[in-house]
Amino acid sequence: MDIKKYELPELPYKYNALEPYISEEIMTLHHTKHHAAYVNNLNVAIEPYDNLLGKSAEELLMNLNDVPEEIRTAVRNNAGGHVNHSMFWQIMSPNGGGEPNGKLAEEINKYFGSFGEFQNKFNDAGGKRFGSGWVWLVQNKDGALEIISTANQDNPMTDGYTPIMGNDVWEHAYYLQYKNMRPDYLKAWWNIVNWQEIEKIFNK
Repeated sequence: MDIKKYELPELPYKYNALEPYISEEIMTLHHTKHHAAYVNNLNVAIEPYDNLLGKSAEELLMNLNDVPEEIRTAVRNNAGGHVNHSMFWQIMSPNGGGEPNGKLAEEINKYFGSFGEFQNKFNDAGGKRFGSGWVWLVQNKDGALEIISTANQDNPMTDGYTPIMGNDVWEHAYYLQYKNMRPDYLKAWWNIVNWQEIEKIFNK
């Protein structure tokens, strides 16, 4: 049986395309070293388990209790790292920035008051995440929008949320450029947010 392994997705832009907001050096290391390691480690973890081969990384995360205990942490960390980063690359663009349109804009105004208030709350949650992790805009089980943060490479779908957009606040995502000033990185990131892609995710 020919099982397709998880693969590192190509970026939809060049490594230097997000400058000056994210440097070429950060993007290169982040994609070719960090994301690649999650993909490789996930493949190694599930290789001995025939019942897991062929499942998507999302399926693994949504059904972690079905994953054998001896590899559950490895799958949580590495499937999470793979899924999180695969979304992260897509929701950034050298032509990004601005504000969302349509239904997503309406929902953001409904749940957060205004786009500016949403940005402030998102940045605040990302700034307060202790250690490594992510900050997310998610839809909860009732369909309402929420801002949450997760530790390490945990993905909101493990807890029943639908992720709409997420920003990586691990130090490897910004430290070479922004040093210990995570709030500066969070603020700059809005200049490369790809709202068209995020709207597609939301409309699904």
